[in-house]
Amino acid sequence: MNQLCPYLMRIFLFLLGASLMPACGPGPATDTATTDAPEPTDYREVESVAIHPVLHGSLVLQHGGKTIYVDPYGGAELYTAFPRPDLVLITHPHGDHLNPETLKGLDLTQAELMAPQVVVDQLPKDSIAFGKIAVLANGENSKFGAIDVRAVPMYNLPDDDTARHPKGWGNGYVITLGEERIYISGDTEDIPEMRNLEDIDIAFVCMNLPYTMGIEAAADAVIEFAPAVVYPYHYRNGDGTKGDVATFKKLVNAGNPNVEVRLAGWYPES
Repeated sequence: MNQLCPYLMRIFLFLLGASLMPACGPGPATDTATTDAPEPTDYREVESVAIHPVLHGSLVLQHGGKTIYVDPYGGAELYTAFPRPDLVLITHPHGDHLNPETLKGLDLTQAELMAPQVVVDQLPKDSIAFGKIAVLANGENSKFGAIDVRAVPMYNLPDDDTARHPKGWGNGYVITLGEERIYISGDTEDIPEMRNLEDIDIAFVCMNLPYTMGIEAAADAVIEFAPAVVYPYHYRNGDGTKGDVATFKKLVNAGNPNVEVRLAGWYPES
């Protein structure tokens, strides 16, 4: 009996320790546990905003259960992976921004459109029915629930009769989603209104010649207004070539290393 006591005591202590352990699942996974997870291709996340490049100047933003389409273009089939839009922003009426063929294939019945007057005037209302339409001019604000949208200028330099995008004709946008301020350039050059932007967290900046600006002018403007993150987009040139966004990234990094340049898949066919 005396020989069994130490053995019985060890069993008792083991059972006592097991009974005191918390009833819970395994602890947090280590880094190695997630190495087999697939890397997303056309998805980026900055804080609470999900960013989905679509095509050329088109993108989808998601935040707080709301889905925003910006300049939907390229065919409705490109949007089948996303929820129907709550808000649609269109910058101007050129066909790669106001694209009736794409809009006709989308469910817009619950969506609000925010756009300049020229877009609303050219919208084929007999075949495209938004739930609500709000006209915004440069400098005006509108609210969609907790989302704030401010229309900002987009135009060519020099701003004269030769401009493909005259001042006041179309809108860029500054969108506030939670704590994030997001700049959508639309079709513009490195105008003073862009260079004077402040506190931009995420910027989408165009660069396609001869319609907007080249990579050097775009980089110079980005270095000046210094967004936390910039995505070069809308970089297919008039001759069909793609702008050299890798060089754009190098120029920005050299001029302002605090700006993070992200290159994303705006042209899936390339």
